[in-house]
Amino acid sequence: MPSIDDVTDAPDELSDERAEQLLEEADLVQDMMGEVCPYPQVEAQKGLQKVDAGELLVQETDHVPCTENVPRAVGDDAEARVWRSGDGLYRIYLRKQ
Repeated sequence: MPSIDDVTDAPDELSDERAEQLLEEADLVQDMMGEVCPYPQVEAQKGLQKVDAGELLVQETDHVPCTENVPRAVGDDAEARVWRSGDGLYRIYLRKQ
């Protein structure tokens, strides 16, 4: 029987501790609370243009489809990780390649 990872395209998830550490190190944080697709994807692409290779862009969102759609939209331009708070807050961590 396939696992959920076999049928979804979600990026790897971060632990709570690692997510907080990376948030403190972020070079750019975008507040996408209340925004829905495709706006966060467009803003992620714009945000990656503002940071240098190796720098970290973090998007905070309450729209769960963004956790798959934003990483897919930026493609190979960034390495993506996701953190799920468990209470409706999600963070997408994009390290520019």
